[in-house]
Amino acid sequence: MWLEILLTSVLGFAIYWFISRDKEETLPLEDGWWGPGTRPAGREDESIHPFKVETSDEEIHDLHQRIDKFRFTPPLEDSCFHYGFNSNYLKKVISYWRNEFDWKKQVEILNRYPHFKTKIEGLDIHFIHVKPPQLPAGRTPKPLLMVHGWPGSFYEFYKIIPLLTDPKNHGLSDEHVFEVICPSIPGYGFSEASSKKGFNSVATARIFYKLMLRLGFQEFYIQGGDWGALICTNMAQLVPSHVKGLHLNMALVLSNFSTLTLLLGRRFGRFLGYTERDVELLYPVKEKVFYSLMRESGYMHIQCTKPDTVGEHAQGALPTAGSTGVARPRGGTSPPHPNAAHRRKPLIRTSQPFRSLNCIFP
Repeated sequence: MWLEILLTSVLGFAIYWFISRDKEETLPLEDGWWGPGTRPAGREDESIHPFKVETSDEEIHDLHQRIDKFRFTPPLEDSCFHYGFNSNYLKKVISYWRNEFDWKKQVEILNRYPHFKTKIEGLDIHFIHVKPPQLPAGRTPKPLLMVHGWPGSFYEFYKIIPLLTDPKNHGLSDEHVFEVICPSIPGYGFSEASSKKGFNSVATARIFYKLMLRLGFQEFYIQGGDWGALICTNMAQLVPSHVKGLHLNMALVLSNFSTLTLLLGRRFGRFLGYTERDVELLYPVKEKVFYSLMRESGYMHIQCTKPDTVGEHAQGALPTAGSTGVARPRGGTSPPHPNAAHRRKPLIRTSQPFRSLNCIFP
């Protein structure tokens, strides 16, 4: 009996110690320089310049030449999308990209909102800044920073911006009216990529915080998904007194407690708050979580470790983006719509090499 009590006490203490290590983490607000060469003496130029998206005929002609010279490798028989983007279907997508995609129309759409650039920590930072067309009397808009992820861009927010900045004219309450700022992560869209190793989500968060200060906002709201979720979380950790609200549409909860519940959930799921459906989806963990992650994250491994390998390949950008599930349903059998990945392509091929989209360097 005493042995059982002792073992139970030790186990209880171990679980308490394991869980109690989870604490709200704040991050130090440091400084950095990510531009080429050494940091110049003197104060950084804080001016903000208007920017316009432009695609020249020469750039489009160069892209078409690359596409025309592309050689396809036949897929394995009956492989569908299980080994990556199926090259038979890729021919259709690239044909659409080459012959039907309306570049000029897309550029016009991108220029619908005001674009700007400013230099922060040595990098040219691009962003759109959309103010409400009209405000109720005596009201001021709430500043909202919206951060995209991979392989997306600021364009992700184009359809929701009118609902945030002009809700009344879209059938919504004008109780909350926002002034929206959507930056491009360094290396994405029209923001300059880091010239140095070590650039990460914390550095990006600090740069975006400086951007908001430069725009005159001491307090603001932030929203992010994918990389944007981590960047926005880091912003809240860096400057909690400046962040009035944090909204994430990809909330990753990584804690000692969640790890422990995952390990014990199959046997004690009911006591840990798991539903029968939760248990059905999660267990056995090896097959339904670990193996699934290994099958669907090949793109992530090469981008994390060898971003130069994917480099400057125009056609490589499209299937790599598609293989993440962005342009095709999860499960690997159904083809994507030809336009699904192309909505991102003008930002890839007319602004940054594909390598720079993997700019969170260790």
